[in-house]
Parts: sequence; C-alpha cells; structure tokens
Amino acid sequence: MGKQIYLKNGYVISMNPSRDVYESGDILIEDDKLISVGRVDQSAVLPDAEIVDLKGQIVLPGIINSHVHLSQQLGRGLGDDVNLLTWLHERIWPYESNLTESDSYISSLACMVEQIRCGVTSIAEPGGQFVSGMAKAAQECGIRATLAQSAMDCGEGLPEKWQLSTQEMLDIQEENIKQFHLSNDGKIRVWVGLRTMFNNSSELVCRSKELADKYGVGIHMHVAEIPDENLFVKEKYGTTTVEHLNNLGVLDEKFLAVHTVWLTDREIDLFALHNVKVSHNPAAAMRVLGFAEVPKMIQKGICVSIGTDGAPSNNRMDIWDEMYLTSLLQKGRFLNPELMPAEKILEMVTVDGARTLLQENEIGSLEPGKQADLCILDLNHIGSIPYHDPIANLVYANHSRNVTGTMCTGKWLLKDGKVMVVDEAALIQTAKAHAADIVKRAGIHLPARF
Repeated sequence: MGKQIYLKNGYVISMNPSRDVYESGDILIEDDKLISVGRVDQSAVLPDAEIVDLKGQIVLPGIINSHVHLSQQLGRGLGDDVNLLTWLHERIWPYESNLTESDSYISSLACMVEQIRCGVTSIAEPGGQFVSGMAKAAQECGIRATLAQSAMDCGEGLPEKWQLSTQEMLDIQEENIKQFHLSNDGKIRVWVGLRTMFNNSSELVCRSKELADKYGVGIHMHVAEIPDENLFVKEKYGTTTVEHLNNLGVLDEKFLAVHTVWLTDREIDLFALHNVKVSHNPAAAMRVLGFAEVPKMIQKGICVSIGTDGAPSNNRMDIWDEMYLTSLLQKGRFLNPELMPAEKILEMVTVDGARTLLQENEIGSLEPGKQADLCILDLNHIGSIPYHDPIANLVYANHSRNVTGTMCTGKWLLKDGKVMVVDEAALIQTAKAHAADIVKRAGIHLPARF
C-alpha cells in the first residue's frame, strides 16, 4: 500500500458524469490516484494516512488554465493603455527577445506560483522562447504543464534573434518534444506551437501539423484575434484565417485555437466539424481584441475552455476573475441572464479544460482512478458569505484568496494557504530583480502617467 491522504467533511463538487455533489463528503487518495470520492470506507484508511478535516471547505477538481504565457509574467504592466501594435512592437517583442533562459525559468516560476494560489493544477503554455526554462520550473513546482515553443518563420519587424528559417524552427520544436515530452512522470507535455498567421508561413503550418502527428501531440495557436489578421490572410491567400487553416488540412481534435474573436458562422461550423478546441480569454480580449461568440460555439458543440493569457495582456492572472468575466460578458452582451450559467463556467475550467488538453481520462473530475488533482476553497470570507448557492458563489463571489489548498498528483503544492514547493518570499525578490534587468536590457521606456 502507498501513502494515503484522507480528506474528510468537505463540500465535494465532483464534476463526474452525474455531476454528483457531496455536502459532507470525503476523499481518499493513495499516492497519485483518487481511490474513493464522496463516501470512504473507513476500513480502507491506513493507520498512517494523513487525515485532513476540511470542516466544510469546498473541494473541486484541480482548475485548468488552457492559455497562459509563462515567459511574459515578468512583463506585467508593460502593455497597459496602448494599441495592439504598440503593445507588440514597442513593449512585448523587445521584452521577450531579451529574455535569457534564466529569465524564462524565474518568470515561469512566478507565474506557476500565482496559478497554484488560484487552485490551478494544469496549464497550457502557447509558446515561450525557452521550453527548457519552463520545464525546469514546472518540475520544481510540481504542476501539470503543456508547453510549446513560440514558432515564427516570417513577418515584418521580428527581432533579429527570432529570424529563423522554417527548418530551424521545426528542428527546435522537435528537439523540445524529444527532450521534455512526458517528463516529470508525464506531468510535462510538449506540443507544437504556432504564434499567429502574421508570422507563420503555410509551409511552417503544414509541417508543424506533420510534426505534431508524428509524436501524437497537439498544436497551440493564436487564431483570428483581430480583424487585421483576417485582412492580412485574405490579401495573401484569398480567404480568412480559419478558412485558410482548413484548406491546409490542419484543423482537428488536437488543434487548440486561442481567442478566436473574429470568426464567421461558417468558421464556427468548421471548428465544430473538426472538433477543434478553443481557449477563451475574456480579460485579454476586452482590452483590444473584441468579444468571442462563446455561447454560439458551445451551442454548436465546440469544447471551449478558459485561459488567463499573459500578464502584459491581462495583469490579473487569476482564473477566478476570468470565470466571472466569461459569464457576465455574455449575459450583458445579449441581455440574457440565463446565458453561461455557473455550472457551465465550472465545466469550462475542469472537464472541458481536460478535453482541451487531451487528458480527459486523467484529470478534470474527481473520480476513482483519476489523478489526485484538486483544489480546496474556504468561502468563509466577508466578501463571499453567505453562500446560499455554493456553485453560484464559486463563480460570482469567489476570489483566489479563498483557495487554501492545491494538490497535483497527490502532492500538496499549496497547503493551508502556504506555498509548499518554493520559497515564495525569496522568489518575489528574485523575480523583481530579473524584471528590472530585462526592461533595462530591452531599452523599454514607459511614459509618465501624470
């Protein structure tokens, strides 16, 4: 018998196929697996099991953040109140192109610790410059991470160090897969990254699909973010972004499209036809991109999950804020309070997130045999009480400050509100020093506010 953890007397929201909720529920964990959920046979609990009385705290499956830029964490605050081109060419590209592997590692650590404090146990990174630094941080933090290299082989204004040929880009991605995919006991996965159609040739897109198929991994790409993207693709290829990707034959169930704000009805149908997965990032979209047709996508059967995006395009890297916005944006936009109910929002960050990352048989719900990924929340805060409807409270009145525990594969990443995997205070100081050094090297100057 392995090491056991017995969680008792919790409000357990299982997200299993029956969506069972146990108002005074127990969970038994052995090593990295869930053994019992809801009711536990006391005879199965070993004498040396770690026993935690939750005293009514809420237990959920580990939250899944399906789009987060780990390497941008130290750029928080660099891109506020500017248009997209200024944000990209004058702030983010200079920042990102001046990152070292050490910077990427520290940035990733800082981002992961923030996610752990939000109850997030699994993240998907769309493409940084040093998968090695991100993977090192993921191993240290114990979080489940799907990583990718930022892939670009064309486009105007790219920093010189990013001006790589198609083959060079593919070689880097394949080497990352060989070196890091399924490392750290399978918790680290490596997918193929594609940045945007502005910087991806058709050859790179097609050969990236071949590479992904060769290793059985997914593709993570920013898609149809702004109207100018569709105009650019139409001028170059005679059609819009999603139509072009469909013509190239790359859309399938392993394709993760992010933002997807500017889609036609036909393109939404193409996503549904090919079982494409979507990551919705409402805060980042509100800044400059627009409003994605999330209710329509869900109605068509498309799997839509939720992501925070990166710190320079959001600032609040709190998945609970994104859940709140995901629901309220659509209610207000369509003047329909029944759109995007709390139950659906919880599905988007659990079971739908697991489907998005092709891990629905392992994570996303609390069921015997699945991985012991979970988060614990105490709603007994002045801003969260009373909780007449706990499900609704989680989405509409909850904050990351209410998260008291985060567990991945049966290991505590956050316990009783304390980060267990790194020295958080020391990391804060190190991250601030690295951030200041990056900005200095990049020559980024922010205008005075007053």
